[in-house]
Parts: sequence; C-alpha cells; structure tokens
Amino acid sequence: MRTTAPRRDRKRRLLATGAVSITAALALAACGGGSTPEDIAGGGEAPEGAGEFTGEYDGPDVELSYWNGFTGGDGPFMQELVDQFNEEHPNINVVSNTIQWADFYQRVPAAVNAGEGPDVGVMHLDQLATNAARNVIVPLDDLTESLELTADDFSEEVWNAGIYQDERYGIPLDVHSLAMYYNTEHFEAAGITEPPTDQESFMAALDALQAAGYQQPFWMPTLWPAHLQYLSLTWQNGGDPYEADGSAANFGAPESVEALEWQRSIVEEGYSPSNVAIDSQYVAFKNGETSITWDGIWQINDLEASGMAWDMAPIPQIFDEQLFWANSHQFFMTKQATADENKYAAAQVFLAWMSEQSGTWAQAGMIPARESVRAEAVAGMPQEPIAEMIDNMRFLPAVPGIGTVQAEALEPAVSKVILGEAEAQEALEQAAERATSLMEENLESFGG
Repeated sequence: MRTTAPRRDRKRRLLATGAVSITAALALAACGGGSTPEDIAGGGEAPEGAGEFTGEYDGPDVELSYWNGFTGGDGPFMQELVDQFNEEHPNINVVSNTIQWADFYQRVPAAVNAGEGPDVGVMHLDQLATNAARNVIVPLDDLTESLELTADDFSEEVWNAGIYQDERYGIPLDVHSLAMYYNTEHFEAAGITEPPTDQESFMAALDALQAAGYQQPFWMPTLWPAHLQYLSLTWQNGGDPYEADGSAANFGAPESVEALEWQRSIVEEGYSPSNVAIDSQYVAFKNGETSITWDGIWQINDLEASGMAWDMAPIPQIFDEQLFWANSHQFFMTKQATADENKYAAAQVFLAWMSEQSGTWAQAGMIPARESVRAEAVAGMPQEPIAEMIDNMRFLPAVPGIGTVQAEALEPAVSKVILGEAEAQEALEQAAERATSLMEENLESFGG
C-alpha cells in the first residue's frame, strides 16, 4: 500500500514557502511593466485610472467572485488556499462559487455577459480558446510579464496551450494527466515486480494476472475516459488527432485507427468485460475486481482514502513514443472584472498570489505547472513518477469549440468501436468527417 509523508505537515511547509515566494514575486512585479491590457477582449478598455500593477492592492474593500469546478477531493484544498488569501489580504474578499465542470462551462459565458458571473476563475486549458473567442475572458500578457512568468518555468506544451491568437488568456496552475493505477496485491500474487512500461511487458502482465486468477485484469471503458486513452495512443503511434489550426480532424488516419483497434483488442482477447459503463472500471479497480486501470491523477485522493493497496505509474508505451493526454487548470479573468478599477487591481493580486501556490496545490493530487516548485512539491507524492514525465504530456490544440467536437464526434465513435458495434476504420472516418464539419463551422463562427 502507498505510504506518503503526512500531507498536513507538507502543506504547512509549502504554504510557508509560498508566502516567501509571493513576497519576492510581488516585489519583482512592482518593478515590472504595466499589467493593464491595451485592448481588452470584446473591444472594451481597462478601467479608467487603472495603472501599472504594483503587486499590492491599497484600495477600498472589494469583493471578488471566484468560480471553479473543484467539486471533488480537490475542492477542500482550493478553499483552504482562498481562505489563506483572504486572511492575508483583509481588503479583498474572494467569494468562491464551486460548480460541476459541465455546468460551469454552460453558465460562465451567459453569466459574464449578464454582469452576474465571476471576476476571476479557473478553467481547463482546452476551454480557454472558446471563451477567448466569445470575449468572455481577457488577455493576461501584461500580468504574466509583470510577474516575470516565462516559458522557462513551464513545460513548452502547457505554456503554449494558454495562448490564443498570439495572446495569453490563462496562467497555468497545474497539469493533470492519465496514469496507470495498479493493485499491488494482485501484482504480488502474479509475480509482477515492476509496473509494465511498454506493450510487451503490459501484455505479459495481463497474462500473468489472468494466470493468478484475475480473469479480467484491465477493464476497457466504453465512455469516459476511453477517448482520452485513444488520444494518448494516437500520439504514441505518431498520429495527431487534430490539425493545429483547427481546420480538420485526422481520426481516420492509420495511426489513429490502429490505436483504437488496440483498445478494442483488450475486450476481444478477454482481458475486459464487453460493456463497461461509465466509471465502472474505476469502481471495479477500487473494489479489487480488476487489477489495472488507466485514469486521471485526480483519483489519487479518493484512492488514498479507500485504504486499498495500490500504486501508480505512467501509462505504458504501447506504440513508438511514450506520450499521453493531459490537461491543465488555468486561471483567467473576465471582462466583468475590468469594468471596475478596484476589482481589476484586486483580481490581479489574487491571480498573482494563486499562481505562486501551485506547489501547495500538489496536495490536491495535481502536478504543479511551475518547474521551480514542481520537484519539491511532488517529492514522495503518488504523482511524482508522472510529474517526471511532464514533457511527454500532450494537450489539445487551442481551438475554439474543441470540447464540442470531442463530445459530438470523437467520443461516440470510440464508444461504438470498443462496444464492437462498428469497425474502427469506418467509425473514425465518419467521426472525422463530422468533426471537420464542426471545426469549419467553428472557424467561421469564431472568426478563426
């Protein structure tokens, strides 16, 4: 069973480190350039009287609305950070509104346009371009420049993913990816001493687990996160699911077809049940019914609380290169915050402070986006071996509407093939046609 350093002690240490870091960062920011966008998205302007970002807020008491989707085990960690910020900044009161992610992305644009949405928030990087194109969120280039945040402190992939049409709309907080979880008791019973790292060792592990009595050791989901596994395998196989400019989907390419055929083969060869309902593979793993699952690192806290014997490793290299899907939570500011100079100034202080806390945020099971704090923050944590491979993570392109394309075109095709209801080639070609049509419509709608 996993054993880790006491989290509460680590959190105190990291918060103390963060307090020192933010003081230094704000001192640097005071010497930096202005953080007022010269051209706020949607044609607006910075509030009258808003000057350079000094790293402090000395104005009257102000309340900031902060929206996020941390409704799971990560929620309490985020709220503790907000409480810490409020304690250190008595003239800024940040009020959290935590909403399920699916509802979050429906509500934010309408709420902001009605003047009833968040001033600041967190969203996934694959939603930034959509909300930037809708003029819901505003550029943060000047703020990142004032904070001296540069590509040198981030992986290239996650840094670039926050840019849309040459402007930065997100400040990276973390990265979170797929990982391989495995039952250490099952592995011991099967004589497996090391987690598998490639296709040969992975298949050998499945065979050994079956021989030890675990007849279906790796359940292949038919829904979430099946399409994330497909994306990972496609990248591993040298394919690219989407054109970087958002003009087309490449699901029908040979590399993509082979990836999905491998997923289906897990069912056909008897390693998985034939119809795994959403989340059933994870529940089965937690209950000891299956030996291996590929899921997001956001499951770490839930598994630690379960008391089962488990460990984790990067998903194996099934094809030519060790790559896997990832996403990132990124801070944003809305055009609503720019309507008031006090809110605007306070929002910058809040985003600056929160960016400095990415090391503490590792306690929520995430991987800090900032290289300067990552190694220390994840030392001894379950996600440490995943964090070491941050340069192997791949993100969806910064294309408006990509989430809808995934949901309406890719996910149904992946599901049908894994269920055995369609052949991979035909299903993916049809999905690519549908996806490309949606992407062309999005380019026209969003002015891409």
